[in-house]
Amino acid sequence: VQLQASGGGLVQAGGSLRLSCAAFGTIASPALMHWYRQTPGNERELVAQIGTSEKTIYADSVKGRFTISRDNSKNTIDLQMNNLRSEDTAVYSCHVWSRGDNYWGQGTLVTVSS
Repeated sequence: VQLQASGGGLVQAGGSLRLSCAAFGTIASPALMHWYRQTPGNERELVAQIGTSEKTIYADSVKGRFTISRDNSKNTIDLQMNNLRSEDTAVYSCHVWSRGDNYWGQGTLVTVSS
């Protein structure tokens, strides 16, 4: 499985962005799909998770503002980010865990200006 992330960019605080992670290949169930983010000098942080059961988990810092979803018809994992804050500035990466295998997409930079 290959993952390709897109949708990053520059946005003002309070604005919105939608990230999309396109999966090329079949993701076998059970699977967990994630969006992570990382800033220079810091560890990678789990932002959101969605499973094949559609159950979702969010970091406390993004609850109520970010929504992770899957589009099976397009084979994408999306992250809708609303009410963005300067502290959301980071490189965002998508990840899939499927039957013990790990797949990573390249990062996409999100910059939130205050």
